[in-house]
Amino acid sequence: MNNTPIRNRFYLAIIAVLLAVSATFAQDKAAKIDALVQQYVANRQFNGTVLVAEHGKVIFKKGYGMANMEWNIPNTPDTKFRLGSITKQFTAMLIMQLVEKGKLKLNGKITDYLPDYPKATGDKITVHHLLTHTSGIPNYTNVPRFFETLARNPYTPTVFTKEFSNLPLDFEPGTKFNYSNSGYFLLGVIVEKVTGKSYADLLKETILIPAQLNDTGYDLFSPILPKRAAGYEKERGTYVNAPYLDMSIPYAAGSMYSTVEDLYRWDQVLYTDKLLSASLKASMFTPFLGSYEEGFGYAYGWIVGKTKVGERKDSLLLIEHGGGINGFNTLISRLPQDKQLVVLLNNTGGAPLSGIRKNILNILYNQPVEAPKKPITDLLRQSILSEPLAKTQGKFSAWKTDKTYGINENDLNNLGYELMGSGKLPESIAVFTFNVDAFPKSYNVYDSRGEAYMKAGDKAAAIQDYKKSVELNPRNTNGFDKLKELGEKVEAPKETAVTVDAQTLESYVGNYELAPSFSIVITRDGDKLFGQATGQSKFELFAESKTKFYLKVVEAQVTFDTNDKGEVTQLILHQNGRDMPGKRVK
Repeated sequence: MNNTPIRNRFYLAIIAVLLAVSATFAQDKAAKIDALVQQYVANRQFNGTVLVAEHGKVIFKKGYGMANMEWNIPNTPDTKFRLGSITKQFTAMLIMQLVEKGKLKLNGKITDYLPDYPKATGDKITVHHLLTHTSGIPNYTNVPRFFETLARNPYTPTVFTKEFSNLPLDFEPGTKFNYSNSGYFLLGVIVEKVTGKSYADLLKETILIPAQLNDTGYDLFSPILPKRAAGYEKERGTYVNAPYLDMSIPYAAGSMYSTVEDLYRWDQVLYTDKLLSASLKASMFTPFLGSYEEGFGYAYGWIVGKTKVGERKDSLLLIEHGGGINGFNTLISRLPQDKQLVVLLNNTGGAPLSGIRKNILNILYNQPVEAPKKPITDLLRQSILSEPLAKTQGKFSAWKTDKTYGINENDLNNLGYELMGSGKLPESIAVFTFNVDAFPKSYNVYDSRGEAYMKAGDKAAAIQDYKKSVELNPRNTNGFDKLKELGEKVEAPKETAVTVDAQTLESYVGNYELAPSFSIVITRDGDKLFGQATGQSKFELFAESKTKFYLKVVEAQVTFDTNDKGEVTQLILHQNGRDMPGKRVK
């Protein structure tokens, strides 16, 4: 006999139904996530592991492809991957723990902790500057021939610091953002100096053990590490082993390994005060340059901002960071207000993780998914190496109009150079021509084809392409140099400063949305105009005219449009042969 009151039995029945419905929805979303990732796998755009949590609970985790291709060992949720720059959030946590203990100050100078560091720069760069990439210290991975000359050799942290500590600053500390591994490398050195312990030991003692991250650590090459994934990269349409990198080089900026399951545990512990007080965590997740409303800014080891999901009108706070290191690219994305988590670990380098994350979030919030497009380059390579050019040209025309395929200018350009390097000049010129047809407004496609024509001895065609290249981009000095080499009497135009009045510059300030999760924020500082794209560093815009500006960091231009009332309504980003309009939303 059941003595439970009828009302209580009724409530229990409702709860059971709700739990069953919730479980069904979770299973449905898991199936959709699996189907989505399988498409990327089929396109050879992902090889790794995925974990997704909804409202703090794991609803999906799975491995795809091979952890070791030589031995056909599959990726699984407990496979260990190199994290690359996801390491930075752990380094930032170590710093904040030392701040909480009173052993470090955020406004403390480098020379307060490393007295041997050059005083000219060390006296004015703070721990805060290092954490936020605003120190001005050049990024050591950008040093010419870095990977050929330095990356394979072991260094102690103190010795390697000398490779960049005497370089002149890129800018005055605190005035600009420029992503720099050097800053986080220095934070590791400071941690060791202040505590007297190695970075790896302190990491284990104060984060990994308390958070029970048993499958996470400092990835040294020599120790035997069970279930460690090998790193691969694409080359000539196939996979090759990634180049060797001594892990003393990335150090506190990128030398950790982990699993998707451990990164879930990391996510969960960040909702508690187990590792750090709530007030200091709030500081850790507050971006220094930019604000939530303006787009994304860099906090302490995290990129923080607001994003839109699908067709939803509201924006969600997104805290994330990616990583890239020889043979691996990674991403951890947190939406704290709903306790959502997406972790993507890939061991073939170059996977479109941001696109995968965007689609997974669309599934979590019941929004439409953008089907991944098949890359056209591998199909083109196969056809051009095995079939007559005329047949390949016909196939390319069909692929180009088929919405299931995606054309990437850089990938086509790389294929063209790959063929040219193999002595296949006619095939190379054909691929560069495909690129010209697909991106006729890009100066670089003409520059590349001009080089192929020049190598083939077709002087007239080379001149024609280089002339078109410099017409589209008068700042293409290589184009002018090649034209002179080909006997043309040309001179690169001298840059003349165009002055735009402060009132006009101020009228451009605002937030311009190019896509639901991609915006460019325009700001003004005196007589200078700046832009910052979602998840990227701030860049200066240089005036070509009153309405058109160009960038020096990449080959791109920005034009501002007004309506009949003279109000600025949108900007247009001109890049890679495309014109991308961005509606002004603020």
